[in-house]
Amino acid sequence: MLSATLVAKLDQLIDRQNELSSLLSDPDVVADRNRYTAFMKEFAEREPVLVAYNALKEATLALDESRSLLDDEDPEMRELAQEEVEVRQAEAEQAERELKRLLLPKDPDDALDVFLEVRAGTGGDEAALFSGDLFRMYGRYAEEHGWRLTKLSERIAEHGGYKEVVARIAGKNVFERLKFESGVHRVQRVPETESQGRTHTSACTVAVLPEQPEIEAVEVDAKDLRLDTFRASGAGGQHVNKTDSAVRLTHLPSGIVVECQDERSQHQNRMRAMSLLNAKLLDQARAEQRNERDQTRRNLVGTGDRSERIRTYNFAQRRVTDHRIGLVLYKLEEILDGNLDGFIDRLTEEHQADLLAGMGEGE
Repeated sequence: MLSATLVAKLDQLIDRQNELSSLLSDPDVVADRNRYTAFMKEFAEREPVLVAYNALKEATLALDESRSLLDDEDPEMRELAQEEVEVRQAEAEQAERELKRLLLPKDPDDALDVFLEVRAGTGGDEAALFSGDLFRMYGRYAEEHGWRLTKLSERIAEHGGYKEVVARIAGKNVFERLKFESGVHRVQRVPETESQGRTHTSACTVAVLPEQPEIEAVEVDAKDLRLDTFRASGAGGQHVNKTDSAVRLTHLPSGIVVECQDERSQHQNRMRAMSLLNAKLLDQARAEQRNERDQTRRNLVGTGDRSERIRTYNFAQRRVTDHRIGLVLYKLEEILDGNLDGFIDRLTEEHQADLLAGMGEGE
């Protein structure tokens, strides 16, 4: 059942869509390419939501009509009406789920490529071997989806597997599918070196980090700069000692200072100094981005202790359990072969359900 707040917002969307439809027919708007493009984009983004809303209203109306027949004097008609109500009820519920799905806030990182990091945690050689199993699992999942996996670094363990391995996965909506894989993955199995057949528990950490778009340039506000000129020294003959051609730029927010006195004119030195300053600011911004990513990774994967886990892979029972949603699948071999959609789809549904639960509240 849609909340009154949500219905009011949807009705406002309809009013705006009607307004956009009129604007897109206005000759003045059509002649203005920028306005026309902006309005067309807005119209296209809203259209699927309104189509779903209309479908829900039609399904609800059909359901109400079927319910009106439940009080018919004819027993056979009431029985048919009950069957019709069940069908219409299912259609209305499906229409509502689809509408709410379209209304969910979009994660801006969903379309991004990712960095995948798998590290052996507690468990020694067995943890390293399992990190190799996990990395192969994600590699096969990437292959099935037509993604491109590029290994960036690795530390191979003495007896096989990885102490750590880092890769980049590029493709369509990679982060959207893999973002719930971050955390501690625990394995329970009998190591090949175990002579008494005892089950050992080991753990690996997985981090999935969205690759942020490259920072192409850093905008520098003129008020954030202090410009000082002075006489150049060193090579250059008499000219450099007679004019204040050297330039010193100080970026006040960061405290970065750059100088240039190699060029013959103040204008040329200022341009070179600005280029150098921009390079330094760009390097600083990238460093901050790396630090933020590293902190995100630490938050995602925890310590790697066996007691922290999102998923357990039990080899004796061919069972894989995702502890976040309580889902148990007896498909260990298929899952390790890259068949992860059973978990990923359910995790996505649970995440959407959490978002839907708060939709319209407190507004």
